[in-house]
Amino acid sequence: MSNLTLKSSNNVEAAPGRASASAARLVSYSAREKWKDFAFALPALAFLGVFLFYPMIYSVYISFTNWNMTRPVKKFVGTDNYTRLLSNEEFYQSLKITFLYTVMDVVLTLAIGLLLALLLNVTASRLFGFIRGVIFMPYYISMVIAAMVFTWIYNGQYGLLNRITGWFGMEPVEWLINTGTVLPALVAVSVWKGAGFAMILFIAGMRSIPNEYYEAAAIDGASRLHTFRHITLPLLSPMTLFLIITTFISSMQVFQSIDVMTNGGPLQSTNAIVYWIYTMAFAEFKTGRASALVMILFIIIMLLTLLQWFVGRKRVHYEG
Repeated sequence: MSNLTLKSSNNVEAAPGRASASAARLVSYSAREKWKDFAFALPALAFLGVFLFYPMIYSVYISFTNWNMTRPVKKFVGTDNYTRLLSNEEFYQSLKITFLYTVMDVVLTLAIGLLLALLLNVTASRLFGFIRGVIFMPYYISMVIAAMVFTWIYNGQYGLLNRITGWFGMEPVEWLINTGTVLPALVAVSVWKGAGFAMILFIAGMRSIPNEYYEAAAIDGASRLHTFRHITLPLLSPMTLFLIITTFISSMQVFQSIDVMTNGGPLQSTNAIVYWIYTMAFAEFKTGRASALVMILFIIIMLLTLLQWFVGRKRVHYEG
């Protein structure tokens, strides 16, 4: 009897020990799994560190120096680059051009994308599917290639656009030399590329709206206009906010079309911020000042994006 009691007491004492050992192995296994997951992410983190975070930090440092890329010496000048830029008339002119381009691009891209989505939101039609694919295709075309094609279209002597307007008795126009037409001409290139993407997202948003809402509106006798205004538009607001923010950020950084088509002209009428940064750094070799302009643009985009997010979020309606 005493032996039996001794064995049972030993089993009771061993049970907590086995439990603690099992818990320790479980914690060790969990830690190894976490490190394994982190190891898989290391290449991506290293890539981001080398090509994103380090250049950003180095650009902040350069913005406080007078480095001009032609000499290795980088003299610390404090906020001199920032004060010079913020007191420069050319900075505000460039900012005005950038904002004007951005407003036109955002409004036209979303308006045309929504209109195309309303026209082509047909599910059981191969023809409409083909048309949607054709309209969406420019999104995948390089902006450089698109700009080269539109340079030929806008040519004042033998361009396609002047040939078409000539059929209606209009005089040829130098679209890329006239200060009144050059900025809308650049916007048209961006809208041509981006409207198809906006169309696809709007169609996806429309198809996610439950049919019950439209059936209830039809029973109440609502017209198509009222249905669109009070059901479709509010429930498309999350997609609309997303497109506004992404198109705004992209438009504020317009560069390639200007570089290929206008070189900032005529008379600096297309000298947007990013193109000015490029010429300042690689033509005038004022790298420190160009880096300061990069930081100013980054702050402007970040603040305006946050403003759009906080204002737009209050107007967003989610289904259910």
